[in-house]
Amino acid sequence: MSKPKIYIDGQEGTTGLQIYDRLGAREDIELLLIDPAKRKETEERRKLLNAADLVFLCLPDGAAVEAVSLIENENTRVIDCSTAHRTDPDWVYGFPELHGQREKIITAKRVANPGCYATGFLSLARPLVEKGVLSPKVRLTCHALSGYTGAGKKAIAQYTDRDRDPELDSPRHYAVTLSHKHLPEMAAVAGLERPPLFTPMICGYPQGMVVTLPLWAEELEGKQSIEILRELYGGYYAGSVVVELRPADAPTCGFIGSNNLAGRDILQIFVNGREEQFLLSARLDNLGKGASGAAVQNMNLMLGFEETKGLAL
Repeated sequence: MSKPKIYIDGQEGTTGLQIYDRLGAREDIELLLIDPAKRKETEERRKLLNAADLVFLCLPDGAAVEAVSLIENENTRVIDCSTAHRTDPDWVYGFPELHGQREKIITAKRVANPGCYATGFLSLARPLVEKGVLSPKVRLTCHALSGYTGAGKKAIAQYTDRDRDPELDSPRHYAVTLSHKHLPEMAAVAGLERPPLFTPMICGYPQGMVVTLPLWAEELEGKQSIEILRELYGGYYAGSVVVELRPADAPTCGFIGSNNLAGRDILQIFVNGREEQFLLSARLDNLGKGASGAAVQNMNLMLGFEETKGLAL
């Protein structure tokens, strides 16, 4: 039986390189490689896009849309790592742990890989909306810290410069206009009528992130408690080896570090707070479950491989 042929369009970018590194040693697939001198030639890309059984698009939004238009082979399946198709009803959202998504991903021709911040937010908000604990009309606030690799090549160059600006040593708010490219998927996939008020920060370490969702008890439907919320998340993610609910006494040190999962492909959920206020937190690697790890997990499902093959759990 022939091995599935895989092509990474945009292999030289941060996510593309990560996917290539993960797949390079696998013997159950065949990687199609483009001549570096021809990587921007449309016809060369078209040839590889149509020769592949599955394509990863690791491109800016506009280029990802263009790449899809070049695919004429109806058997070529696509995982798009850009934001271009994440709210497109003709694409499947690639978060297997959300109820109903794994089955859709397995048979999908087109899968939109989730954004890193959206992954953290949705892991917390979607179960609450599904179970009727959060109204779709609720106004939410979401905070997040991320390593600088999530900000692209330009930011990586700035942060890795030996003579970098001392300001880069401290966490920095960005998207201060309260507009961020992940907001549409955060609202749509969570089942919310409006996106959260979202305040992300970029930090001076490479990988890892924490996304937090603070809630007043009065914002929730019915009488809720930390114990009830823990039971809800425990049931929702029961059986998952990728998403795990941390113990009731976590974090034992009183701090939730944001880069503890760098290099791993799991997502951890913390439920903390007090009687009238809850702090829900999701910790992950922005390049792992937040990008390339999720992409490989989706590929495994689409091609019939063991779901966690090649993941660092």
